[in-house]
Amino acid sequence: MSQANTALLNTRQNDLQIAYWLLVCAAVIFGMILLGGVTRLTSSGLSMVEWKPLIGIIPPLSQADWQEMFLKYQQFPEYQKVNLGMTLEEFKPIFMYEYLHRVLGRFIGIIFVLPFLYFFFTKRIKASLTPKLLFMLLLGGSQGLLGWYMVKSGLVDNPRVSQYRLTAHLGTAVLIYGFILWTAFGLLWKPKSQSASQLTSVPTNLKNFAYTLSVLIFLMILSGGLVAGTHAGHAYSTWPLMGDSFIPAGLYSLQPAWLSAFEDITTIQFNHRMFAYLIVALVLTFAVKALRSDISKPLKIGVWSMLGLLAMQVTLGISTLLFYVPVPVAAAHQVGAVALLSASLFVSHGLGNRAA
Repeated sequence: MSQANTALLNTRQNDLQIAYWLLVCAAVIFGMILLGGVTRLTSSGLSMVEWKPLIGIIPPLSQADWQEMFLKYQQFPEYQKVNLGMTLEEFKPIFMYEYLHRVLGRFIGIIFVLPFLYFFFTKRIKASLTPKLLFMLLLGGSQGLLGWYMVKSGLVDNPRVSQYRLTAHLGTAVLIYGFILWTAFGLLWKPKSQSASQLTSVPTNLKNFAYTLSVLIFLMILSGGLVAGTHAGHAYSTWPLMGDSFIPAGLYSLQPAWLSAFEDITTIQFNHRMFAYLIVALVLTFAVKALRSDISKPLKIGVWSMLGLLAMQVTLGISTLLFYVPVPVAAAHQVGAVALLSASLFVSHGLGNRAA
C-alpha cells in the first residue's frame, strides 16, 4: 500500500473515531434535554439557589446537609409564595432533579473536553474540523452560564423563570445537539463518485425543502419552549377545539399585539397548535416527494423515520393537552421533537451531500 493510500486510510479512521465520539456526546445531550424537561415539569428548577460550577458536585450527604439546603431554599420566593409548608422530605425529590441536571451538564463537559484534547494533541483532527469543535466547546460553556441566568430570573419576587430565558436555554441545547449531529454526519458520510445524471436525479428544490423543514422543526421546538415557560399547555385541555371554538377569543389581545405571541398564554398555545399543523402538512408533502425521488435506501429509511416520529409527536402532543400535561407524556413530547429534528437533519444532510 502506498504512503498516500495509508494516509487516506488513517484520516478516514480518525474521522470515524471522532464521529463516534460526537455521537456519544449527542446521545448524552439528548438525555440532558429529557432530564431538563422533567426538571421543569416537576417545578424543580429553582430548588438549588446557588451556582457552584466547580465545587457543586457533592450532594447533601447528611441530615444536617439537607437541612442547610432546605433553609437556603426557604429564603426565596418559590418556597414563600408557592411551596409554603413544604416538608424536607418533599423538598428532596425536586432538589435531586435539579442536582442531577447540573451534574449531567458537568459530565457532558468532561466527555467532550477530555477526548477533544486527546484527538487534538495526537493530531487526529483535520484542520478544517478544529474550529467547529472549538465552537461546540464555546457553546457548551455558554449553555452553563445561560442555565444559571435562567434560574436567577425565578429567584426574585415572581418565583417563575422567564419564558424568554427558558426558551433560549432549550434552544441553545437543541442547537448544540443539532450542530454536533450534523458534524458527525459529515464525518460518517463518505461521498461516492456519481455521474452527472445521478446527481441531478435529486432535485435541488427537494434539498431546499428538507433544509426548510429542519429549520421549521427547530422553530417549533422554540415555540414549545414558550408554551412551557408560560405554562400555556394548562390553559386549554381540549382538542381540536380550544375551549368551545377552533379559534379562541382573546387572540393577540395585548398591546402591542405582537407581544401576545410571547406573553399571552392563549395566543402562545394557539400559535403552537398552528405551527404543529403546518409541520404535519409539510412533512407529509415532503415525504411523498422524497419517496418518489431517486434517493438511497438509508435516506428512504430516514424519511419513513420522520413519518413515524411525526405520528408519535402528534399523539403525544394531543395526549399532553387532554390529560392536562402529565410529566411522562409531556417529557416524551419534548424529546420526541428533538428525535424528529434528528431524523430531519439526517435526511437534509444526506440530500445536501448528494445534490451538492
